[in-house]
Amino acid sequence: MARHFYTFIFYLLVPFILLRLLYRAWKAPAYSARWQERFGFIKTAHLNKPIWIHAVSVGETIAAAPLIKSLQQRDPDRDIVVTTMTPTGSDRVKAMFGDSVFHVYAPYDLPGSVKRFLKKVKPEMLIIMETELWPNIVHYTASSGVPVILANARLSERSARGYQKVGFIAQPMLQQLTKVVAQNEEGAERFKSIGIDADKVFVSGSIKFDFTVDDTLFNQSTELKAAWGESRPVWIAASTHQGEDELALSAHTKILEQWPNALLIIVPRHPERFNDVYQLCCKGGYKTSRRSSDDASANSAVQVLLGDTMGEMMMFYAASDVAFVGGSLIESGGHNPLEPAALKMPVIMGPHVFNFESICHELSEAGGLKFVGSAVLLAERVNEFFEDESYRKEVGLAAYNVVEANRGALGRLLDIIDYEL
Repeated sequence: MARHFYTFIFYLLVPFILLRLLYRAWKAPAYSARWQERFGFIKTAHLNKPIWIHAVSVGETIAAAPLIKSLQQRDPDRDIVVTTMTPTGSDRVKAMFGDSVFHVYAPYDLPGSVKRFLKKVKPEMLIIMETELWPNIVHYTASSGVPVILANARLSERSARGYQKVGFIAQPMLQQLTKVVAQNEEGAERFKSIGIDADKVFVSGSIKFDFTVDDTLFNQSTELKAAWGESRPVWIAASTHQGEDELALSAHTKILEQWPNALLIIVPRHPERFNDVYQLCCKGGYKTSRRSSDDASANSAVQVLLGDTMGEMMMFYAASDVAFVGGSLIESGGHNPLEPAALKMPVIMGPHVFNFESICHELSEAGGLKFVGSAVLLAERVNEFFEDESYRKEVGLAAYNVVEANRGALGRLLDIIDYEL
């Protein structure tokens, strides 16, 4: 009954959802493409024993990459269906896997859309990455006899309270999950506290630790650094949000006072904001270059390089000396600090890291991540790392050691998947 009430409300909201889609398409035209897929109208040939993996956007897609590659290696004849909700997530799927997976947008959580999708795909398993739970998707998939696994699952205290507030809707959905494979014990306990049976909850660790760094990355970053001058101190503000770009630029102003040749690489989280951030940099008086432009390599006169391309974040990290990971100086929950940590880089984040709470605190306790609460403190931290190379390497190595010590979650997750297939 609760799910029917939820579905009724969802139907009422569809016009507003479509208006929001149109608005986002105005800012980022990719949102206007393939909209039929969002209602379950997809074209596909016969799929062989498909596993459906849902990864909402870029972060979840990157996290799912080791899992997808392992499933492909273990059973090359099995098709992998990967769905996302955002164009940026879609672009990452295409860049990483090309035609080796079947990719479409996930259906909206409406009965007709979900049923059309399931009828076309006929998955043998649904693996949902992290926290992207939708009542109708879970219900109709589980009701068709398909195991539904929540993988690399995380649940913050804030999200747990949210589920408890809508328990009349959440409880039936949670009971239909086959397994919940949590990143850590704290998350596992929170899943149990919101009503998931204890015998369904497992802890694997985070598979985000199990990604590999492409060897070609270092050659690319070396070429990039050579173009703007290898001796320049470089820091990156990665995955920044609105309201955070200004803070990063303010910090850079202070850094330039001590290091006049310093370079900031700023990479907004959302592509539709690339132009706005470029204008912000120019209005602030910074000599700014766009990575996508003809003068893509920042020469010695450039103070800010705007990372307005897709799929190059790891290269930007590798070409930097210090990494600030965004979404953390504002209340957005922070983004993945493991990518710079795997490159032996010191990591700086703001206080709002509830999306990666356990990982961030483990990095912090090991000495590989430093928290700051303002642009002034951000500038001070970056300056400290620029001043002392040995300290910078020490902190970067501490971050790297945390990544290495936590590898292995993927194997534990695969064992659970094998049991359910």
